[in-house]
Amino acid sequence: MVRFEGVAKAYPAYRGKPSVQALQDIDFAIPRGSITGVIGRSGAGKSSLVRLINGLEKPTAGRVVVDGRNISALSGRELRLAQRSIGMIFQHFNLLSSRTAADNIALPLEIAGWSKTDVAVRVSELLELVGITDKFDRYPSELSGGQKQRVGIARALATRPDVLLSDEATSALDPQTTRSILDLLASINRELGVTIVLITHEMSVVRQLAREVVVIDAGHIVERGHVADIFTHPKHPITQSFLAEVLGDGIAVSLASRLKEQPVPGGQSVLRVQVRGTDAGDTVVSRIARELSLDVALLAARVDEIGRQHVGSLTLGVPGGETTERQVLSWLSQYQFSVERLGYVA
Repeated sequence: MVRFEGVAKAYPAYRGKPSVQALQDIDFAIPRGSITGVIGRSGAGKSSLVRLINGLEKPTAGRVVVDGRNISALSGRELRLAQRSIGMIFQHFNLLSSRTAADNIALPLEIAGWSKTDVAVRVSELLELVGITDKFDRYPSELSGGQKQRVGIARALATRPDVLLSDEATSALDPQTTRSILDLLASINRELGVTIVLITHEMSVVRQLAREVVVIDAGHIVERGHVADIFTHPKHPITQSFLAEVLGDGIAVSLASRLKEQPVPGGQSVLRVQVRGTDAGDTVVSRIARELSLDVALLAARVDEIGRQHVGSLTLGVPGGETTERQVLSWLSQYQFSVERLGYVA
């Protein structure tokens, strides 16, 4: 469990630069064994937040509690011992170029005072876990980006941490390698029960791996909840912008080119509805037809698996003018569907 209680973080003025309020009124908990995404733009406060979890920064106000310990109150040896239970993987790997893959993984164990025999056994286990047993004697310069990150993940897991922090860990990787690394992290979470905190600016990463998401903007939490809920009912403009980037507008070019801003006589209202469940799309259309006696057209549909749930986007054509549109909007609101009017077509 990681818990933020009334946390604020400010950086004082320095060398002519003004003071910065990086975080304010941060209150949320990350459940034990979960995978939680923390997403925000550059400068939103993500890096400050992750450095508070591992004790590299102290909050200006409030407490950061990790597995029952107030990490923000620890220092010296107590802090170093607590940090062994918090692993960290980085965007740019941070491997030592003079050490082989095995030696990089061994480093935190050597610092912790493990015997050579125990280090060798643990390193062998970790190489197998991350799928690079054949790269044990390779130096970082001989490894691909994905292989380097696997070494970084193994090193972060060396001391058997309860919490694993991923700070933009896939930002430097190509899409295929990113998927393989995220699959590896999902496997680690299932097999080891490690709590994973994903710091990212990419909603695609959150969509593939996280089950909970926290959206940060200008140092404040603006939205949080289950990933599927956020994807189907985004409330804050920053969340909506993230989703637009990863999902696109979902409209075929042929349809988009015909959309009008004002109603078209004898035409249709075009609505986009967010749904959940593998058969939710068919259910919505058939229920509207049955309960409202309307012939609604399904113009487009898309289904993704998000947070282990199926989330879909339907584009509907509603005939009959403003009165019929109000009927459909009222019906959708009654059943708490998120809906957006895209325009009108002939």
